[in-house]
Amino acid sequence: MNSSSKQTSFIDNIEETFIAVTLGLMTIITFANVIARYIFNANILWGLEATVFLFAWMVLIGASYGVKQTFHIGVDVVLVMAPKPVRKILTLIACAACVLFAALLLKGAWDYWSPFIGKRAFYETDDLPVPFFLTWMKDVFNEGEAYEKLPRFIPYAALPIGMALLLYRFIQATWYVMTDRQVGLIASHEVEELMEEVAQNNSKQGEQG
Repeated sequence: MNSSSKQTSFIDNIEETFIAVTLGLMTIITFANVIARYIFNANILWGLEATVFLFAWMVLIGASYGVKQTFHIGVDVVLVMAPKPVRKILTLIACAACVLFAALLLKGAWDYWSPFIGKRAFYETDDLPVPFFLTWMKDVFNEGEAYEKLPRFIPYAALPIGMALLLYRFIQATWYVMTDRQVGLIASHEVEELMEEVAQNNSKQGEQG
């Protein structure tokens, strides 16, 4: 496998791997907190906040994974009934709308997050400690003043990263539709089977008539 193929494979698997790791971390932290509370009468102070942030990352990254796997819910009865050339045109219009929507979400996410690496860089989380390997951030983002807790721009980065991946997946899906590598943005197997069943029933009734 050449370097280009490896890079493509990594990008294609980035959401799946991240979701698996995040879900695993959430499970471990929650389980450890339960054991600490009910057996040792203690508490992992930062456990709840860490779980909330991990869940947010999982959901936002999972949105792009849903686009890649065509998991998102949609209504495509009209598309299935339309002739194939018209169906492709309508699908591409839907793709363009999704790309535009994702681009607007990315713009909004960046506008919300960017101040946290600028004038709001001193904002910290409530309980999450700063890992030792991130102590250098005080010189870059906080004018040399040490962070007592993890700066907010790290967990909040889920917004621009998640929306950037979502935009990438919509652009990728649009290209796949244009090149006939993908039929639509959602899985429509049930609708297609229903339409085929209706067509078969109509054909049988016509033959009997």
